[in-house]
Amino acid sequence: MEYENRDEYIIKKYQQDEATMIQLFVNWSLQNNLDPVQLYQRAYPAQSQNDALVRAVEEADPSEFEISNETLLDVLQLFGNDDLAFVASEEMEKLERK
Repeated sequence: MEYENRDEYIIKKYQQDEATMIQLFVNWSLQNNLDPVQLYQRAYPAQSQNDALVRAVEEADPSEFEISNETLLDVLQLFGNDDLAFVASEEMEKLERK
């Protein structure tokens, strides 16, 4: 029984952390006048709509806090979202050229 509770805790904690990662990505995108859903689709064209991403966009307040490029890339890579980190880094390069 104790092991099930531990597993449930780990799963819940991961889901909370993943939601935070999505929120950071959405806020960073909106702060930079980018469409987070479009960027996600570029990174993962074979995936269907990500409901957690759509919810995060609806609830986003990009003025809440500023996310640096480095922080975003670190968090995306921490969660294994290398394709999304690559797309974000492409956008970062475009923003630097402006």
